[in-house]
Parts: sequence; C-alpha cells; structure tokens
Amino acid sequence: MNIFKKLVKKFNLSLTDPKAWDRSLWSFAGSQSLSGETVNEYTAFTYSAVWNAIYQISSTIGSLPLHLMQRTGRNKRYAIEQSLYRVLHTQWNPYMTAKTGRETMAAHILSWGNGYAEKVKNGYGDIIELWPIAPDRVTPEMQDGEIVYIIMVGNEKKTFNRDKILHIPGFGFDGLVGYSPIAMARKNIGWGMAMETFSSNYFGQGTHPGVVVSHPGKLDPDAFKNLKQSLTDNYSGLGQSHKLMLLEDAMKLEKLGFSPEDSQFLESKQHHISDIARWFNMPPHKLKDMTKSSFNNIEAENASYVIDTILPWIVHIEQNYAIQLLTLQEYKQGFYFKHILEGLLRANSKDRAEFYKYMIGNGIMTPNEVREKEDMNPSGDPNADELWMPTGLIPMSKFDEYLKKNQGTPKQIEEEPENKLRLLKLEN
Repeated sequence: MNIFKKLVKKFNLSLTDPKAWDRSLWSFAGSQSLSGETVNEYTAFTYSAVWNAIYQISSTIGSLPLHLMQRTGRNKRYAIEQSLYRVLHTQWNPYMTAKTGRETMAAHILSWGNGYAEKVKNGYGDIIELWPIAPDRVTPEMQDGEIVYIIMVGNEKKTFNRDKILHIPGFGFDGLVGYSPIAMARKNIGWGMAMETFSSNYFGQGTHPGVVVSHPGKLDPDAFKNLKQSLTDNYSGLGQSHKLMLLEDAMKLEKLGFSPEDSQFLESKQHHISDIARWFNMPPHKLKDMTKSSFNNIEAENASYVIDTILPWIVHIEQNYAIQLLTLQEYKQGFYFKHILEGLLRANSKDRAEFYKYMIGNGIMTPNEVREKEDMNPSGDPNADELWMPTGLIPMSKFDEYLKKNQGTPKQIEEEPENKLRLLKLEN
C-alpha cells in the first residue's frame, strides 16, 4: 500500500470525498520559522541564495528552445503549423513571450510547488494563449471524481475544470499537488535570513552593541544626555564606524562580547549557501559559491547541473505538456514536446564548436544541419547534406570510390576489418 493510500485509510476518506484532497492534510509548518523570521514564498525571495537558486533554474528552463515535434515513422519534423508551437516557442499571450511564461511557470513550481496557467482556446478548440495564475490564488479540489480548480478572481471564487487549467505540480506524494520547497526549507531559510538580519543590525550600529563608554564621575541628567547624543551622532552608524574617537575626562572605552569572525559567522553564512544548493539540487557554484570550485572541476559541475538539475525538470514539464495540452488524437499522430538541451552550449562558442565537430566527424549530423542550428543558410556544396565518415572526413556515398582509388595506400585502410569486405567486393 502506497503512502497516499495509507493516509486515505488513516483519515477514513474515499478518493471521491472532497476531504481527501484537503490541502491542509499536506501542510507541515506555519509561516514563522524557529529563528523568528517570517518565511513564505514571498519573503524567501529577499534572501539572495533562494532568489538566485530559483532564478537560475527557472531562467535556464525558460531559455531552452522548446519545439512541438511530430514523429512519423523514423522521421521527425517541427510542427510549426500548429498554434501550440507558437504559444510555447514564441509567445504565451499578447503580453508575454514564451520564455517569460515558461520561466514564470518554473519559478512558481520551485517556490510554491505548483505552476498554473489558464488555457485560452479558439472556436476550433486549439490552444492559442496561456496566462499564468499565481499559485496562492488556486485551490485544487476533487468534486464528483473530477479535479477542479477554485481560483480567486478579484474577491470572487470561480471554479474551473481541468480542461481550462494547465497545472504542473512539483515533487509531492499524491502526484497531483506538489509540496512547496520554501515551506519544506522554512527552518533552513529562516536561519539564513536571521543571519542577514543580525549582520545588518551589527554593521548598522557602527559602534556595535558590545561597546561600553564609562565616565569616572557621576553625570547629571543633562550631561548624560549630551554625552550620549554626542557619541551617537559622531560614532554610530556604518558611515561613522572607522572615525577617530576622542574621549574626555578620563573616559574609558570597553568592548564586550565577541565579533562575528570569532564565532565563525562568515563561515556559517558560506556554509548556508551549500544548504540552499542542496534544497534545490544544484551545484553550489551556481549560487556563486566558488570555495570548492576550480578550473579542473567546473566543467564537471556544469555537466552535473544539466544532468541532475535541469534534465529531470524538463522531462517532468514535457510530459505534463503532452498529457494536458495535446489531445489523444494529436498524441496518436505522433506530436510531442522537446526541449533542446544544446541551447545550453549557445553561450560557449568553444564547447559548441567541439560538439559540432564531434557530431559531424562521427557521421551523426550533416554540415547543413549544423549551419541550420547556427541560423546560417545552407552551404552551396552538394555534399553538405550528406553524413561524413570519420576516416578522412569524406561523404559516405564517396567511400567506395575512395577505397577503389586508394587501394593499398595507405596500408592501414586495407587492414581495417570493416573495409576488407568492401575491398573484396570491389576486386570482384
């Protein structure tokens, strides 16, 4: 029995009972962390590590080229004539590019655990627009065995069926409603925000709370007030923290407590970046923590980011697009969505060149296919549409001619097992 069924049995619920989909059953914490900081999906963005983690992943997903493809036998093509192609590749709606829309959806999943968008269809039933919906305005429920979405529109609640709403859930045990990563990481994020608050207060005071100025004599109220005002005006605040302090009448300055350095404050802040990276399953160097990165391992870390962080998300998103945006008939006709991961090489000309060299040199891509990916016109060379063999980089169609012309030279051509059969055929 899976976890979800155990919970249903524990609470004596049926799958058609609306209480079975009560989101309060999946709520694990309030909005205030143990550190005293208020942590929710809005305030967490004020913490730089959380902001950067969500921005990095969502912007990467949004910037990847996304195509609606159609597979016919062994052939594949871009289905640019479909309205969905333009919606997900170029323009979500009249006011939002596809990149912005997909980035927003991904950011909602990474913060609230769920991404929602309204589907707008034309008279033929084709989806022509998608409009993102703030997750905190949506409540999924089960009514009469069907999932519906209750959405706050202004001050009014409106109910939409699944045909009208695109819903991509994040990680969650019921498979329909995702957990909020911010809620799960509330204690950890609250600790980091508390350290930020402490450091702001520490430096904002200038003279710092641990400093005591003592006077050898007894001061009357007016003298005490004047001395306090003078010290505050001249030495309190970050801009005054390094000024020369002048003391009169044998006054003494005594520093109490300990510095953040002594309590390994800075090291704790550095360590906390790694904690946030773990919550979002990404390498710390993507959050600008370079303490454990070097020129030797940065390439492997970038590959890890693509394989371990981005790839699982785009597979999850592609499958949700397929089951929620395509009709059963379109699916049977071979339509599917595909993110192009090669887009991650776009900013690195060296890596891109090495990738293309490998693909051409091993007979995987033609020169004209490479030129198309670089938005270049096809080459005038008639052989540019052919696959090339690794040996001497010649077109496959010219390989027999090459062997016949160069029989015995070089010697190693004859000795290669895969070429011996070709040579025997040519001799006969």
